[in-house]
Amino acid sequence: MAWYRSLYAPRAGGAYDSHHWKAGIAGCTRRRGGRVAALGASAAGRADTARRRADDTGRGRSAVLAFQVTAFQQRLQELSWTHDVNIRIEYRWGAGDAGQYRKYAAELVALASDVIVAVGGSSVEALQEVTRAVPIVFVQVTDPVSRGLVASLARPRGNMTGFVQFEFAICGKWLELLKQVAPRVSRIAVLRDPGQFSGIGQMAAIQSAGPAFGIELTPVDVRETDAIERSLKAFAQGANQGIIVAATAKPDIHRRLIMDLAARYQWPAVYPYRVYVAEGGLISYGPNVIDEFRRAAGYVDRILKGEKPSHLPVMQPTKFELVINLRTAKALGLTVPLTLQASADEVIE
Repeated sequence: MAWYRSLYAPRAGGAYDSHHWKAGIAGCTRRRGGRVAALGASAAGRADTARRRADDTGRGRSAVLAFQVTAFQQRLQELSWTHDVNIRIEYRWGAGDAGQYRKYAAELVALASDVIVAVGGSSVEALQEVTRAVPIVFVQVTDPVSRGLVASLARPRGNMTGFVQFEFAICGKWLELLKQVAPRVSRIAVLRDPGQFSGIGQMAAIQSAGPAFGIELTPVDVRETDAIERSLKAFAQGANQGIIVAATAKPDIHRRLIMDLAARYQWPAVYPYRVYVAEGGLISYGPNVIDEFRRAAGYVDRILKGEKPSHLPVMQPTKFELVINLRTAKALGLTVPLTLQASADEVIE
């Protein structure tokens, strides 16, 4: 996902000031000079009416992204950036399609944004191919140092900074939770996107933790609908099964299908985001993505006010949330331990 934001200050007579700002989601950028066919405010900080545009690499706005976008815009408003008043936000959604990410990344950079907010590693890598100058704030990216996006978390250098989604160690917690709520589970299908760095890393971390729990793991590549159904139908041959859904784009795109299949086969399942549990999933554990997008808005504000991405450290998540759906547990014939319920941030009854 990528966003742009553009700010221009119209002079008397309709000409644009030579200074302008742009920012975006899935990428936020700020530049001086150039022209854009949009209303905006000057980078000089005058009280002119400003407008901003945000572009997001990614098609198909999911429920998860809708919550994130709202949080991002609300925080910007708290920082005196109001959509369609002094900033205009537009979106592009890649929907897990590498070709779309590259296409939208090129479009967004061509808009001469002042800031680009990049959501997910695929968006960031697509932007990295077309610019090393436009400031980029990334969110929901795992291990940005190993994948060559920044030099270090403390001193990112270059034109990127942002917020790490989580460390891969969290994946072992998913196994632990599944065994706590469904002790008899001995076979687990892990649904991941094999084309994403994060999907590969999460699978490796789960495989590393598996032996300690006596679990047999089956990776399931999330691609097209028919392939998902065939893979899970084949996995269903047997007993004591469960599933873990990795935190990558394609499982979210196919969220409803995955949840329906879990219900059909009566599988306990652990998900990475609260939205799954709100829609009927059993249990989720992961970073609070709303908080991550609010913090990203703070970095966008600081960059637009003159700070450089290289001077802003890459930050780790600070809030994690455990959500349990007791209605779903009851439907699956499971008893959630009271100690686990007590540790949950939210219990849906």
